[in-house]
Amino acid sequence: MAQHQQLIRIDFEETPLDFSHVNLATRLQNHLANNDVVVFSDYGKGTLEHVADYILQAKNAGLKTLVDPKGTDYSRYKNADLITPNLGELKAVVGEGEINTLIEKGRALLTTQNIENLLLTRGEAGMSLIDAKSTYSLPAQAKEVFDFTGAGDTVIAVMSLGLAIDLPLQDAMYLANLAAGIVVGKVGTSTVSILELNREMHPHRNTFGVVCEDELLEIMQRAKAHGEKIVMTNGCFDLLHIGHITYLQQAKALGDRLIVAVNSNESVKILKGDSRPINDLQARMAVLAALECVDWVVSFNEETPERLYNRLLPDVLVKGGDYKIADVVGGEAVIANGGEVRILSFVEGHSTSSMIAKARNI
Repeated sequence: MAQHQQLIRIDFEETPLDFSHVNLATRLQNHLANNDVVVFSDYGKGTLEHVADYILQAKNAGLKTLVDPKGTDYSRYKNADLITPNLGELKAVVGEGEINTLIEKGRALLTTQNIENLLLTRGEAGMSLIDAKSTYSLPAQAKEVFDFTGAGDTVIAVMSLGLAIDLPLQDAMYLANLAAGIVVGKVGTSTVSILELNREMHPHRNTFGVVCEDELLEIMQRAKAHGEKIVMTNGCFDLLHIGHITYLQQAKALGDRLIVAVNSNESVKILKGDSRPINDLQARMAVLAALECVDWVVSFNEETPERLYNRLLPDVLVKGGDYKIADVVGGEAVIANGGEVRILSFVEGHSTSSMIAKARNI
């Protein structure tokens, strides 16, 4: 590794001994009835020496078969539904050539071995799905490659999931391509989550501003899957002043995203009396959402936001004033979930009540 990027990988392996192909065939047979897809990942160590027989077992049971191939004898993978060689592996079988030549040679290989489809992974050039009549290609999705270890495993895993739920091959390939782009952007052998895939599929769905509670929960899950630290605070925020702004800016500095939970009109009346709020809920939320330091604004109807904190579980719960951490509502649940509670001081000499009193005396 150099500056967190993989330069070279060397594998030291030993071929396993005392392996029973009969036992493997029996174990495979026992699993066929409860599954839809079989993935044969060939490492060339002898475990899949009789893979042609295993493919027939799976096909006869009605399962789809995918193969991550190894070596130059692809007759072993005859009758498979999909094989996923990389560019180097395909060249080792069909010879050198430009990409169009390799695609045609790959198509001929499918015909010879009665294989339905070939998914050719081409590194930074993306991937190509080849069948008897057509070729469908996608560009690589990785913004920056840190470690390509396991990228091929990710591709075949997501392809197999797509086939298991009867996605069209091109749709499954689209997901596999996104997934590969995610894992190579991480250091070390990595996995990809559904939330990460969802974020890549909908890059413009990261809505900011005023959101409902259910929408915010989904947004937070996507943000956390991307490694973002979520900070949350609450208040009435009736008449916004410099004390509020300073407090919110300090809260935002504790993480990557700031959520402000705002008391509903009814909740404010309970806390402040019938003369409040001065501004209704929608106006208060709109003003907060316009602040650069605020990412999302959500309302709650209860007297305290404890239920909301217990459901959303931010990484950092921020409270302003003279509180003890143990007295902050929702803090116990946040801490139990691995988060923290932070107490910030208000700016002296500024309050909504003093602004109202001053306005009435003018």
